Amino acid sequence: MLLTLCALITALTCVSGVTVVTQKPAVVTVRTGETATMDCNLGTVTNWNACWYKQIPGGVPQYVLRWYHGWSSVNYGSGFSSPKFTSTHQSQSEYRLIINTVEEGDSAVYYCKTWDNSAKEFVPQQRTKLIVTNNLPPPVLTVFPPSTAELQSNKATLVCLSSQSVPFADVANHCATAPPSSGISTSTAVHRPDQTFQISSSLTIHTSDWNMDQLYTCKVSLGSQTSTQVKDINKSSCPTDS
Repeated sequence: MLLTLCALITALTCVSGVTVVTQKPAVVTVRTGETATMDCNLGTVTNWNACWYKQIPGGVPQYVLRWYHGWSSVNYGSGFSSPKFTSTHQSQSEYRLIINTVEEGDSAVYYCKTWDNSAKEFVPQQRTKLIVTNNLPPPVLTVFPPSTAELQSNKATLVCLSSQSVPFADVANHCATAPPSSGISTSTAVHRPDQTFQISSSLTIHTSDWNMDQLYTCKVSLGSQTSTQVKDINKSSCPTDS
C-alpha cells in the first residue's frame, strides 16, 4: 500500500511539473514595412531550443525557425531566412521572434513550442495573431436575410459575410435593440482561390423577432484600422421575404 501511494504521489508530481510555455502578446497589429515582435517563455526548460511556426487559418503549420541560446546561428525552415526572420534570447528560457519589414502575406498566427524532456512530449503552446493593416483594401461586406422556407420553421438566420485580403477580421452581427433569441456563430477564415479570405457570422433568431422589423447590424473591421464597414438589414428592407 505504501509503495502504491508513493508511486501515485510521484506520478502526480510529474504531471503538475509539466512545463507551461507562455507567449505574448495575443495580438500584434503593425503597418507594412514595420517590425513585428513576439515573446515566448519556455518556463523551466533551459536546455532545449524554441521552435517557431506560422499558420494561416485553414492551412497547415509552417516551420519558421528554431533558436537555442547556446547556438551561433539560427536554423531556418524552407522559405524563411534572415534578415526577414530572426530570433534573440533574453535568458536561457526567454526567446523573441522578430519579423522585419512586414508585408500583407505575413499576417498569420505564430506560435512557439519546445520539448519537455521530463514529460517526453512537445509542450502545448499559446499563440500570437499578427495583423498587417497598412494600405489594405476595405473588406467587402454582404448580408444575407433568412429564406422564406426557414421563416416557416419559426427560425431566422441572418448571415454576415466578409471578404478581405488578410485572414483576420472582426465580424459582428447583432441587433441594436435586443439580444439574439438563440445565438451567434462565427466561422474561421476560408482561403479562396483568388487569394482573399472569407469569414461569416451567423445570427439565429426567432421568426417573431424578424417579423417585428427590428434593425440588425453587420459590422467588420480589420485589426486596428479605423475604417469599418457596416450594413443594416430588417424585414421591410427585404420585400421578397414578406
